[in-house]
Amino acid sequence: MQRTFHHGLLGSVAARLIALALGLALPLMAQPAVGPRVDDDAARRLFARADVVAAIDALKAREPAILDDQVALAEIPAPPFKEAARAEAIRQRFVAAGLSDVRIDAAGNVLGVRRGRAPRPHVVISAHIDTVFPEGTDVRVTRTGAVLKGPGIGDDARGLAVLVAVARALTASAIPTAGTVTFAATVGEEGLGDIRGARHLVNTELAGTIDAFVSIDGIGMDVINVGVGSRRYKVTFRGPGGHSYGAFGTANPIHALGRAVAAVSDLTVPTSPRTTFNVGRIGGGTSVNAIPFEAWFEIDLRSADSAALTALDARFRALVDQAVAAENARWNRPGQVGATLTVVGDRPGGSTAETAAIVRAARSATAAVGEQMTLRAGSTDANAAMYRGIPAVTIDAGGTGSGAHALDERFDSTDSWKGTVRAFLLTVLLAGA
Repeated sequence: MQRTFHHGLLGSVAARLIALALGLALPLMAQPAVGPRVDDDAARRLFARADVVAAIDALKAREPAILDDQVALAEIPAPPFKEAARAEAIRQRFVAAGLSDVRIDAAGNVLGVRRGRAPRPHVVISAHIDTVFPEGTDVRVTRTGAVLKGPGIGDDARGLAVLVAVARALTASAIPTAGTVTFAATVGEEGLGDIRGARHLVNTELAGTIDAFVSIDGIGMDVINVGVGSRRYKVTFRGPGGHSYGAFGTANPIHALGRAVAAVSDLTVPTSPRTTFNVGRIGGGTSVNAIPFEAWFEIDLRSADSAALTALDARFRALVDQAVAAENARWNRPGQVGATLTVVGDRPGGSTAETAAIVRAARSATAAVGEQMTLRAGSTDANAAMYRGIPAVTIDAGGTGSGAHALDERFDSTDSWKGTVRAFLLTVLLAGA
């Protein structure tokens, strides 16, 4: 997950969707759902109910065990596209939590269901299984007082632990809900995974049935309601190659690559809407004394605005063409070096209006645990739902820390119970308790 600050950016999707009694907008293909209206004080009113208070007290008391589970999950490797071992651990936890219809779908997502009085409203609560770390990474976690350190301890082992804890609390409670909750641990949220697990949920596995989608991802107490879109390319430069001395004057793919990267680094982009670029990986060549026949780099382009992203994409493509032309012209060898752009990621953007019921519910649940909600923009599993017009947010999972995607990621568990309880209250509100 990656996030940026967001101040007052509203989506236009909700205006064209069907209004529900729950206050949530459905995707156009879905059927109406029934549930109570959500307002900013809805979560506080739940504290008047003995069953809800009992469940919350139990969750708070279990926070040390939830932290133990967070560590245990973080220490199960889940490198990109190889999440199976951690997925199985989640499947076992869903079964132990008492969820029904527990399964691993065709994409590798783990799902379990807590049924309500009716199938609708249907709420999906998710966290992602995968990490950014390759096979062989030492994923052991260390503890110093309230601080946990280790790769992925916050992103998203914390989200998974909270997901399991909420599932356990809801199934163990006698709290009736109008609608049904599906708990989902997703694959492929990070990097070149391109949110493939969340896409599969909204496009195939649960297509047309989701009334609200919540992703639990990262640490803190913020909420994401704007999905930042991204386009990612692998750009490959090719030429004839040759001996560095004997074939000198042959157009060089790495030189062309260097021209392109240098031009990208000089790009100016809007600060509002926030638009970014990054060359993240580079490679090629066979020897220091050989003109390479191939070189490549990978680039990530992002914006919270689809028009800005499209404009940046066009500028980038033009820079690649110019770099190739300049390298060939340098040696007067037209056509000797060429470039191929391969799309390796195309994450859709979207947004959920600040006035939408799911955002109001998140604000209410945040206030109920004594915190003030800050809205942000980010790129998470919720993008897949937002793109389909499904009301969606991503919530942080509590605690504080630093170093997401770093080997020494840090999670401070001081008052982390607030993230767990907030996720529980939001689930109950959206399901219509």
